[in-house]
Formats: sequence, structure tokens, C-alpha cells
Amino acid sequence: MTKSISVIVGSLRRGSYARKIAHETITYFPEGYDAQIVEIRDLPLYDFDYDDPDVADKPAPEEYTRFRETIKASDGVLFVTAENNRTIPACLKNAIDIGSKPNSDVAWKNLPAGIISHSVGRMGGYSSQKNLRLALSYFDMPTPGQPEVFLGQSPTLIDDEGRIASERTVEFLQDYVDRFVRLVEEHA
Repeated sequence: MTKSISVIVGSLRRGSYARKIAHETITYFPEGYDAQIVEIRDLPLYDFDYDDPDVADKPAPEEYTRFRETIKASDGVLFVTAENNRTIPACLKNAIDIGSKPNSDVAWKNLPAGIISHSVGRMGGYSSQKNLRLALSYFDMPTPGQPEVFLGQSPTLIDDEGRIASERTVEFLQDYVDRFVRLVEEHA
């Protein structure tokens, strides 16, 4: 049976490094895995009125329902994100908030999660990854252990065709995907 991995890219820009890294990383999953980017660009800003049973005149947007159902049907989630102002991009936080409701049916609950962060600087998105881990810890999402993936100076990692140029980085990412796949298998 094919396992489904939802890949969440913490950037809306078509040509973002996070998106390029995500597209490349998807190819590292083994046979029997279907890893697909789940777009978050059209998710309306989170508003609890949509999920408040006492607010009858404001139904949840269809985009919320579709996103939540996609995540719940996943066997795991891989986040690939940049760092914006020392934290996660607003679009990613919005998606996390949408998946966190309603309280009785949280989409993220207990799903294995992988995190790849990057930055154009040397820190590799350290702050964004730590902030994302903090948000996800609330949902009991298991993650692979060490080493974590912080890709520094990301523009230097991608060649003109959008591929990861360094064989060492490819091997590092392949190892991370392999460890993430083992985690998904353990939680199946």
C-alpha cells in the first residue's frame, strides 16, 4: 500500500529556494511513497469564528476543509521552510493554525513530521526550525532525531536546473529522508 507524504513549503514564491529544495527532496523518497506538495497559498487567514460552534453565520471555508482532510489522510508531513525575521513564514504559521482546529479533530495529531530549514545566511534557518518544532510539539508529532537539517547559504546549493549541486548535501538529505521514512513506517 502506497504511503502518502504531504510536503508543506513555507514559501509562496514560485521560484523560492524552499520550493526548489522540496521538489528535489521529493525525488529521494523510495518506491511505495507518494510525496506531493500541498499548496498553502490559497488558505484564508485563520479566524476562530470559522470553527466556533456559537458562530453560525460564518462557515469554515472550503479551502480549510480540503487542507485538513489532505493532512489527515497523510502518513506523514515534510516541512521545507525558509526563515523570515528569525521565525517561520506567516503562510506556514497560518497553515499550522488551520490544521490545529477544530480541537476535537486536529489534522496534525500524532503525524510523523520531517523538517528541512534553510536560509541564505550561514545559520540554515535555525530559528525557523526551532519555532516550527515548538508549534508542532503541541500535536505530539514525532520527528527524526539528530542530525537535524539546516541548509545554510541555500542559493549556493542549487544549480541552474534547480537541482542540488553538492553530492554531500544530496547524501545528507537522502539520509534524512531515509530516517523520516523509517519513522513513518514505525508509526503506520
